[in-house]
Amino acid sequence: MATDTIDAAARVSPLDRLDTRTRVIAAVALVLALVSLRSWMLLGAAILLGILLTTLAGIPARQTIRRLLHVEGFLLILFVALPLTTRLPPFIAIGPVGLSVPGLERAATLALRITAAALVVLPLISGLTPIRLGHALGRLGLPSRLVQVFLFSIRYIELLRAEARRLHDAMRLRGFVPATDLHTLRSYGHFIGQLLVRAVERAERVNEAMRCRGFAGRFPLVTLERFGAADIAAAGLTALLAGGLLLMDRL
Repeated sequence: MATDTIDAAARVSPLDRLDTRTRVIAAVALVLALVSLRSWMLLGAAILLGILLTTLAGIPARQTIRRLLHVEGFLLILFVALPLTTRLPPFIAIGPVGLSVPGLERAATLALRITAAALVVLPLISGLTPIRLGHALGRLGLPSRLVQVFLFSIRYIELLRAEARRLHDAMRLRGFVPATDLHTLRSYGHFIGQLLVRAVERAERVNEAMRCRGFAGRFPLVTLERFGAADIAAAGLTALLAGGLLLMDRL
């Protein structure tokens, strides 16, 4: 698999000047700090920090909002479930259903944490290509097999999707119309089985091709990235922010 290189002319934000490992470590450190915060004021400040990072990364506001909507849809479930499942005296009771204030507070805290974490991860990680991210994870010391599975998944999930699309088109050309009957279940069973068979056959061909090219069980992690002054400054700023947020939250 070809390694990803950084084209200096394609850099569009200051974050692209950082080593990928710095961005991954910064994202993990900030998320760990954010999920430990309890103060709504600090969580609001963290959301403002995430918005600042997305602006710095040059991510359009429409794209940020669209990605956040996927997260906020899950948070709506929290606002419904937590007030109903918290075993505390309710402040509103409608028949057997009671909504508790602590449940709403927990849901709001979780919503602020998740939103802040999403806004921090979005500019730091989403701008990375999957290949670049995989190589960075390998250079950070993650198990090589885990990195290989990640890189293979990136490459072949789309191929399996295309294969599934061809099988589905073939079924439709033969007049298949899904319905709630035994024939539909049997047809989908054949569809899944055929997809698995073709996936195994493709995996065998890929394995043979890689062995013919001298694959020895590991991908070479080649990159042009190097730690520099910007990475040291970013790491120090991340440590300062994470530590400052945790310290102010505990005081």
